[in-house]
Amino acid sequence: MALHLSFKSGLWDAARLPCAFGTIRRLSMRRKPQAGERELPGGVSSQVIPDRGLETARDQSEAQPRKPWKGRALRNEFWRQFRAQTVPSDREELKNLSNDDFPERKRSPPQKPLPVERTKGSEILFGVAPCSLALARSKRNFFQLFLKAGKGTPSPTLEEFSRRAKDRGIPVKVVQRKVLDGLCKGGVHQGVCLEATPLRPIGWQEAPPPEAEGVGSQLLWLALEGIQDPMNLGAVLRSAHFLGVDRIVMSQRNSCPLTPVVSKASSGAMEVLDVYNTDDLQSLLKAKSEQGWEVLGTAAHTKDLDSVPTVSCLDFRWKGPAILLLGNEGYGLSPGTRSLCQRMLTIFPGRELPPGIESLNVSVAAGILLHSICSQRERDP
Repeated sequence: MALHLSFKSGLWDAARLPCAFGTIRRLSMRRKPQAGERELPGGVSSQVIPDRGLETARDQSEAQPRKPWKGRALRNEFWRQFRAQTVPSDREELKNLSNDDFPERKRSPPQKPLPVERTKGSEILFGVAPCSLALARSKRNFFQLFLKAGKGTPSPTLEEFSRRAKDRGIPVKVVQRKVLDGLCKGGVHQGVCLEATPLRPIGWQEAPPPEAEGVGSQLLWLALEGIQDPMNLGAVLRSAHFLGVDRIVMSQRNSCPLTPVVSKASSGAMEVLDVYNTDDLQSLLKAKSEQGWEVLGTAAHTKDLDSVPTVSCLDFRWKGPAILLLGNEGYGLSPGTRSLCQRMLTIFPGRELPPGIESLNVSVAAGILLHSICSQRERDP
């Protein structure tokens, strides 16, 4: 408020200066009355008239009407416009503050259509490992293979992709890098993109019986409930495939689909594994528990679950077929699923942790837990 008042008073001082200088100038330019002349009092007229008598002067002053001074009107209009520009109203000031806090988004230029034709309903795999394993496993139908154009001789990897595609009758197109960037929406394509049909999880009803996977007590299934991040899902699938999980089951609701991003994050493991899904994960867990399987949940070390015993993953001993459950990245396992667990596995930290980082990422936790279990698997001599 003080700054505003000082600014306002400074403006009025600046306004009075021209007026003062103008008055001095008019007084200095006034002609002094000569002999026989008299100046009219009261500012009726600024000119000096001859002394021809009071009546003559009064008649002359009445004949000349008083004209308003145009300089004052111009000055007032100038300062009115100046204040309107320099001192915004409350509404304009609030609008300016809002614009500063929430700047207008710049409109992005319209994207140009890609110079390639796509098959309706297809998706684009990208990356060397996902495309190579997809071609090797043949779980999909393929439409086109896109390779990056180079100045010199193509790399051996791109030549091998071109040969494999031609052997299977898949059209090969050599395109610029920006075309590949547009196809995979900015993903790391490594110069290879493959157009194919989407890969869907297999329904649980179509799963083979557990006896077909092996005989004995060394069976481990991984159940995923509500994992939504594609990078997390891909990393979990890669760890599960590497460590030897026998089967993977996903909940159908609130789970990430098997997208090209998941395939890239799994380094192609999604193309190799058989991923199943079910719309009733709790019924599946109940059935397996009745068949003698142990249902293992996971929880952070800070949670105290009185109803379910909690054990460190380092102290867990694998004695029979088991199902390991992993929950959502934010809230973990649902209460109904948690109540079906016979034991909860946890990972204890090596130090005191501040709030907010007292737990691990679900994909990192999956790798540690799976390794602690699968390392107890009996090896054939």
